[in-house]
Amino acid sequence: MQLLKGKTAIVTGGTAGIGKAIATLFAEQGAHVVIFGTNEGRALQAVKEIEAARADPAQKVLSVLVDVSKAKDVDEAILGVLTAFGKVDILVNNAGITRDNLLMRMSEEDWDQVLAVNLKSVYNTCRALTRPMMKAKTGAIVNVASVIGLIGNAGQANYAAAKAGMIGFTKSLAKELASRGIRVNCVAPGYIETQMTEVLPAQVKEGVLAKVPLGCIGHPRDIAQAVLFLVSDQWSRYVTGQTLTVDGGMVM
Repeated sequence: MQLLKGKTAIVTGGTAGIGKAIATLFAEQGAHVVIFGTNEGRALQAVKEIEAARADPAQKVLSVLVDVSKAKDVDEAILGVLTAFGKVDILVNNAGITRDNLLMRMSEEDWDQVLAVNLKSVYNTCRALTRPMMKAKTGAIVNVASVIGLIGNAGQANYAAAKAGMIGFTKSLAKELASRGIRVNCVAPGYIETQMTEVLPAQVKEGVLAKVPLGCIGHPRDIAQAVLFLVSDQWSRYVTGQTLTVDGGMVM
């Protein structure tokens, strides 16, 4: 059974890591997929991989180069998707960056950039899609936050603030859109094997892993499956405003 057959989905930050895993799983489940990113080479490669996973060759897989922190660029990109497909059923806000440092050493630029890419982007995409989804009286939005938004982390005040903000934003938007049949939820990944975590020193990785009761690192597919659950009408029709923590038991 194809859970997303005939649906159109946008995945921001969809060219690598968790975003690409989400887009790939959506394609496996029958959706047309549009990925937003900023790296053309990586986007082209991601499209090839996602196309290879399609349940049906007729499914469309597109990439759009867009800086999701800029409202005008997002408005134009989403208008293009709506023009091409006629609708957007699913939005996954996954785009994110880190600029880690202790607060006393953190530059204003690093603070602003992390908040812009990780949090303002969510405002940009959701605002652009709210009216079309309300008109359709259906839709599912999933914002990919982080356990750091729940527990904080030294050296990541900017990242934690953005992810905590995303969780609060999700609850508020869920209340605004519920009467129109639109569900808005969050996934909060823990320690996941991505380019973002690959650069961590071995000692840091060992320290984080020691805090995971399941004793292993997560994979992008683990997050993708949680997102699929939350966007599926069959599996989560009655779920909105929630934050699903996928972290091997790290936060209990």
